Amino acid sequence: MANKNIGNYLKFKTQRVIAIVSLLIFAGKLTAYYLTHSVGILTDALESTVNVATGFITLYAVYISLKPKDLNHPFGQGKAEFLSASIEGFLIIIAGAVIIFEAIKRLFFPTEIQKLDIGIIIVALAGVLNYIISWYSIKIGKRQNSIALVSGGKHLQSDTYSSIGLVVGLVILYLTGWHWLDSLIAVIFGIIILVTGIKILKETISNLMDKADLTLIEQFGKLINNNKKDEWIDIHNFKLVKYGNVFHINCDLVLPFDTPLNVAHQEGEELKNILTEHFSEDIVFNLHIDECFKNYCSYCKKDNCLARKEKFDRQLDFDINIFIKEKSETTKPIL
Repeated sequence: MANKNIGNYLKFKTQRVIAIVSLLIFAGKLTAYYLTHSVGILTDALESTVNVATGFITLYAVYISLKPKDLNHPFGQGKAEFLSASIEGFLIIIAGAVIIFEAIKRLFFPTEIQKLDIGIIIVALAGVLNYIISWYSIKIGKRQNSIALVSGGKHLQSDTYSSIGLVVGLVILYLTGWHWLDSLIAVIFGIIILVTGIKILKETISNLMDKADLTLIEQFGKLINNNKKDEWIDIHNFKLVKYGNVFHINCDLVLPFDTPLNVAHQEGEELKNILTEHFSEDIVFNLHIDECFKNYCSYCKKDNCLARKEKFDRQLDFDINIFIKEKSETTKPIL
């Protein structure tokens, strides 16, 4: 439990650092724009407004998601992270559209660009800072399974790449004096920002709709398979939903039909312990015990079973399609 509390604090601390650094980067880019009047730098500054807004929104969302469950929120408040990531996606899309509009308008109403050398230096430094905090955000987000930190880090990472491209374009502009290049750079990066926002929004909507994470489910399935006891004839109907730092898991465990209730309960506890010992997240585990209905004989290792209809042939190994499949209690397993 201590390790989980440390992980939760680390998530919050990481997002707090990201929010503060994003504010500093935004101030730097805004200064660069006022010095240069470059629409290319304006695109970078506009995207940074999104970074600042989402940084503090995500900070609040992480704070909310780490609150314990209560009577009004029996599954906790972890979905606040998904909601903040969705807001981030919307804001990025809006920023991309505004950038493209401003860039096209500047083609028809050009403005003289000044002190471009200073602007290039500021944008380059901002790009380096963005890369550092994006790398750290993704690293901590993956370690703590925080979609808010991962999606925020990916957004900052795309901002870094756009800053690199912007610096290259501004250097060419500085050397050639082609002012139309400023608007072209802005349009290109406006499109990149727009696409980034759409991708983030698509991913977070899937999470809000509780789309099954088959990669994560497969991790659980293989873990169970590698620690499977002879008494566990079959495990299926496995469902997993993630709310913040909590996994809510439902599954069915098939045991021999004559297993006493107290033994069945103990088998369920052992299965739960296997899962909780290998994952740092909190796990809420709901297990349904099924008897074999004498239909699993060829997959059951139970010795001296007087009701056996068939000889033991093989144990049911992990298959994700079977693992997540609902099965009838009175028919043979569908393989």
